Amino acid sequence: MALYFTSINSGSNGNCYYIGNDDDAVLVDIGLTCKEVEIRMNRLGLPLSRVKAIFISHEHSDHIKGLAVFAKKYKLPVYISAPTLKSSKLLLDTQNTFTLSHQQQVQIGSLKIAAFSKFHDAADPYSFTIECNEVRVGVFTDIGSVCDRLITHFKNCHAAFLEANYDAQMLENGKYPYFLKRRITSGHGHLSNTQALELFINHKAPYMSHLLLSHLSKDNNDATLVENLFKNVAGDTFIKVASRHEETELYYVSNNQNIPETYCFDPNLYQPAQLNLF
Repeated sequence: MALYFTSINSGSNGNCYYIGNDDDAVLVDIGLTCKEVEIRMNRLGLPLSRVKAIFISHEHSDHIKGLAVFAKKYKLPVYISAPTLKSSKLLLDTQNTFTLSHQQQVQIGSLKIAAFSKFHDAADPYSFTIECNEVRVGVFTDIGSVCDRLITHFKNCHAAFLEANYDAQMLENGKYPYFLKRRITSGHGHLSNTQALELFINHKAPYMSHLLLSHLSKDNNDATLVENLFKNVAGDTFIKVASRHEETELYYVSNNQNIPETYCFDPNLYQPAQLNLF
C-alpha cells in the first residue's frame, strides 16, 4: 500500500502536512485556521473523514493556530507532549489528548507514526515519520541542527518534508536584527539551505523519490535558488518547494516505484507475425 502526502501550507505564516493512504491519514501540525485547512483539503479531493489523528511538533503559533477548533470539530485525537501542551496554553479535550515522548511509536489504523526529539527553541519539539508497509514519509522542519537521530530517520525515508529555511548570505546581509539572526543560526533555530543540502547529499536513501523543501523564510531565502540547488544533485529524486501561500499537489510514494522492471526475453513466447499473402 502506498502513501499520499501534501503540504497544506509551509512557512512562518502556518504549517500543516497531510500523510495517509486510501483508508487512514494524519495531519502533522495545524498552523492554519480550521476553515482554511478544510478549503485546501477539499481542493485536493481529500475527505476529512480519512484523517484519524493530529500530531503536534511544538507549540509555536504557526504550528497550532487551528488545532483546538479543528480537533474539537472533528473529534480527533491529538498527540502532543506534556511540555508542549503546557506551553501552548490550549484547552483540548483531555479524553482525546495523548502524550508524546522521544522514540515513541503510535499506531493509527494502518499507519505507524514514530516521534523523535529535535533541536529547536521550543519546550519539547519533535519530528515524525509516518510508515505503512515499510513505506516512510518524514516531516523534518523547524530544526536547529542535524543530529544522529535526524540522520537515522532521514536515510530510511522514501519521501520527506525537509526544512531549508534560509540562505546564509541573505540572512547575514538582511534586515533582521542581530538577536534574531543569532536565534535562527544558534543550533536551536532553523536549518540553512547548506545544512539541508549536506543532509540530502550524504544521507538520502537510493530509493528516495520525493523531497519537499519546507518552511522557507519569506525574507532570507529564494524558492528558485534553493530548488535549483537541490535539483543539481537530486538525480532521480523529485524536488519541490512547499509553498507558504497554497497547498502543494498530492504526491504518491510506494516501496517499489523506484525499482525498474527487468525485461527478460523468452523465445518461447515470441511468435513472428505471419505474412498476409492474399
